[in-house]
Amino acid sequence: MLALRLYGPNDIRLDDIPVPTINEDEILLKVDAAAVCGTDVRMWQNGYAGVDAEHPRVLGHEFGGTIVEVGKNVKFYQKGMKVALAPNIGCGICDRCVAGQPHLCDNYRAFGINMDGAFAEYVKVPKEAIIFGNLMVMPEGVTAEEAAVNEPLSCAYNGSLKCNIKPGEYVLVVGAGPIGIMHAMLAKMAGAAKVMMNDLSAERLAECEKIIPGIVTYSGDDLPGFVQKQTRGKGLDVAITACPVPAVQAAMLPLMNYGGRVNFFGGVPAAKQPVPIDTNLVHYKELFLTGSTRASICQFRQTLDFVSEGLIDIKSIITGHYDIKDILVAFDNAKAAKGLKNVITFG
Repeated sequence: MLALRLYGPNDIRLDDIPVPTINEDEILLKVDAAAVCGTDVRMWQNGYAGVDAEHPRVLGHEFGGTIVEVGKNVKFYQKGMKVALAPNIGCGICDRCVAGQPHLCDNYRAFGINMDGAFAEYVKVPKEAIIFGNLMVMPEGVTAEEAAVNEPLSCAYNGSLKCNIKPGEYVLVVGAGPIGIMHAMLAKMAGAAKVMMNDLSAERLAECEKIIPGIVTYSGDDLPGFVQKQTRGKGLDVAITACPVPAVQAAMLPLMNYGGRVNFFGGVPAAKQPVPIDTNLVHYKELFLTGSTRASICQFRQTLDFVSEGLIDIKSIITGHYDIKDILVAFDNAKAAKGLKNVITFG
């Protein structure tokens, strides 16, 4: 089968490798669609611990597919089922796993990160992913491409929940990439009075306006003035930084209303830390600063339902479709920020 494997920094190769074999407790999944993520691009550029020429890794953690083989000990799942898969597998024993947060498990495994992933024609689903609930039958009407893009949507939803967006509130998202657009969609769904989007790229903002009716965009050099005007002098109730830029994170605090919530979505490279913030603003305005990473299985299932019920139009974010043979082109385009979500489809 064809599979995209990482060998080290700036070294990814489309290889022909054997189809995985499964044991009696596992499932073999034919990948129908897999989406390229910023994490995939960063791993390509920077490499990953334990990956080298002798230990290559199949990338890809956003995917949906069809079950083609089921181990004899596996219950419920059957050959031919269309499924989506939450990629983060916890140990199942630690306090965080027991609390429903396996994505925060210290010993978590993830497809395409520290185990072979889905930029391949077939992927093996281990026993733990099956018994812990990572695998779910596709809701009616949801495509494999939507299931793939649901993974980053669930991550955005994790961050959105931390902000507790209420009807009538003012929300600003900084970063008009796929994640930023998802955050804006979720804020609209939560009933925000006004959702604003800030980005340096006027082209990206124009795409946002096409995708999200009523969104207010800004790319000028007076963001404080823009926020004051759009919120009638109140300031923001919620700010979400969907870009890993220290100056953007620091700039959010002066824009906030009393009791405002700020979500730092996405990590800042270690070389750019620490990020200077005015803690007096946190103190006197009683601000809440939050962070979020990955998503729980429950959140993944919830957002899949949002897609199924038509609450979120995730298809609009998919702007590139590629055959597995053209996956290197998809990676180049993702690196150059051409389009929004690039999806690999399999025949």
